[in-house]
Order: sequence, then structure tokens, then C-alpha cells
Amino acid sequence: MTKARAERKLAREAGAKTQVTTSAEGPLSQVDQEWQALPGIEIPPRLARRKRLNALLGPEFSTPYDILRSRTVRQMKEAGWTRVAVTSPNTKCGKSTISMNLALSLARYGQFRIILMDFDLRRPALAKILDYRAAPDIEGLLHPGSRLSDYAVRYGPNLAICANRVAVRHSAELLLSHDTEASLDRIEAEWQPDIMIFDTPPMQGNDDNLGFFGRIDCALIVAAAGSTTIEQVDRCEREVGKLTNVLGTILNKCRFPDTSADYDAAYY
Repeated sequence: MTKARAERKLAREAGAKTQVTTSAEGPLSQVDQEWQALPGIEIPPRLARRKRLNALLGPEFSTPYDILRSRTVRQMKEAGWTRVAVTSPNTKCGKSTISMNLALSLARYGQFRIILMDFDLRRPALAKILDYRAAPDIEGLLHPGSRLSDYAVRYGPNLAICANRVAVRHSAELLLSHDTEASLDRIEAEWQPDIMIFDTPPMQGNDDNLGFFGRIDCALIVAAAGSTTIEQVDRCEREVGKLTNVLGTILNKCRFPDTSADYDAAYY
């Protein structure tokens, strides 16, 4: 895994050296042109509220995701990582919503290109969150000769989202295949994202992540207050730690915020 990450880093650096340097008045680089050519989507405020996309609803709601964004950027930048998976010990922890909000918060930074992919192939959720009924079948993206532009939509200037329309049969075999590895390496080399986020299945009840996590740099674990036990979190951290680097653990769905501090989001 360490060797593969080092090779990906060298490939990214080589791609960055060949990219055309542009100014605000100058022509866009080829990579920038490819990004701008992606079909755009909008996320209306009503949909953002209904789907809990709080990263778009102002500081009162976005602060937890902005803190997560800043910590994620710092740790990944220090380690030279670009690929992060979001998983959970069990189902219904809200990992897909966390993935979407993290991507949206990163996009507001304006300094990064982000690619978000729905790799929970058994139970895809990002298309439902976005109410994106024309989402393609993401399985085709992971085969030779595919183009990201046929499978991605763009939110704003710098966030590409690869949602998924239907569940994929033999998902574990697909994620473990050399075609998937080659496709991800090709996408990273051609599109030069700063961060790739993968919404992946829970660790329990399937083996999808066992093969795939060797192809990422780190993982965030999402636990749900009231439904995920401490034993499940501990076991998940151990399992993920054997496969990749654990970036951190998020406690989601907390009904009672911590009021021990002298200020909260309203302070800002």
C-alpha cells in the first residue's frame, strides 16, 4: 500500500508539472476546461434543508462540517494523501450525508478540486440525496476506456460528483479488480483532483472494503449516537486500521449538543 501511494504521488506531481499555468485574465488550462465542461447541477435551498446538506445553509449549520473539512485538509496535506473513504461500523449512521457535506464544505474553500464517488455499490445513496434521477450506472466508470465526463456532474466550479443509479452485482469483485485500480489511477492523473472522497459501505455484513481500502490513503469512520455501540466502533477502527490509515471517527446524530463551552456557532 505504501508503494502504491508513493507511485500515485509521483504521478500527480508529474501531471501538475505539465499543467498550463494560467492567470485570471489568461486562458484556462486543459484540465480546467475539462472540469468546466462537466454538466452542472444545482442544489436548491429547499432540497438542502430537506436532505440535511447543512454545509450549504450558513455558519449556524455548516460549522461542524467546516471543522471536519479543516482537520481533514490538514492531516491529508501533511501526509501527502488524496484519497479518503467514508465508512461506518453499521448501517444508518449517516455516512452518505457526511460524505456529501464534507465535499460541499471543501468545495466552498475554492482552493481544491474535489471528486466525490458513490462506492457503496450495494446501496447507493448520493443520487437520492441530490434528487438526481438521471444518475448513470457507475459500474461502467470502472471499466477500461471509460471517461469520467460520462459519469460525473459538477456542482460549482470545483466539485465533481459521481452518483450511482442502481445497485451493482458482485460489488466486492468489482472493487477488487485491476480495472477499478487502473480506472482510479487514470481519473486521478487526467483530472488532477486535490481530494477524492469515496462513500463506501459499512464494515459489517460485506467484504467490499476489504479489497478496496488498499487503494485509498485513509478512512473516516462515522458512528451514530444511540445505535452504534462502543464495541462496534472499537472493532471497526481495528479492522479499518489493518487496511488503511484511520483519519478519525465522527459521532453523528447527536441529539444533545455539548454546551460546556462558553460559545457555540452563534458566537461567530
